[in-house]
Amino acid sequence: MTTAPIKVDIWSDVQCPWCYIGKRKFEKGAELYGRPVEIEYHSFELAPDTPVDYEGDPVQYLSERKGIPVEQVHQMLERVTGIAESVGLNYNYDAVHQTNTIKAHELLHYAKAQGKQLEMKERLLKAYFIDGEHVGKSENLAKLAAEIGLDEADVLRSLNDEEYLAAVKADMAQAQAYGINGVPFYVIDGKYGISGAQDSATFAAALTEAAENRE
Repeated sequence: MTTAPIKVDIWSDVQCPWCYIGKRKFEKGAELYGRPVEIEYHSFELAPDTPVDYEGDPVQYLSERKGIPVEQVHQMLERVTGIAESVGLNYNYDAVHQTNTIKAHELLHYAKAQGKQLEMKERLLKAYFIDGEHVGKSENLAKLAAEIGLDEADVLRSLNDEEYLAAVKADMAQAQAYGINGVPFYVIDGKYGISGAQDSATFAAALTEAAENRE
């Protein structure tokens, strides 16, 4: 077996419930695989037209966006909340602030440059789905970044200067080139694509196969 870590590129959005579920399932899969894995997150905006200060709640938003009855949205969210619970995540849709995630994506690129992208990704997902934080505003994002040891003032400067906006757009262009139209999407070792929050065993098998094929 090869000793160089398998690289996994993950396209994901901070407001994607399946991305957080997929994160837990992938982490378990990587654990089952049992060897080092290098993970890099890439930006994918599910709803770039969402205003930063959306007035309604996620139920209203999804009902409007997908053109489905409110009752059906409640059922959808109940289902995804149950699946999230099965991987140890307690989604709180009553507290979720629907918002635009472009600034959160810029922050993830900033955090990557500081070697803290994985911690930042986890903190943003928790902030959005569990803590009811507003992740669309630069000031709030800078405070969350400070919690994981990043410089709050410098984060604010970076976000206000749109320092990593081009990097976010490059990720989106790459996703389009790959034909990615939904997230989470995993590219393993630059060769194998896996779509969706698959079972941990599926991820473990894909990592093992990628390592074997390197040989």
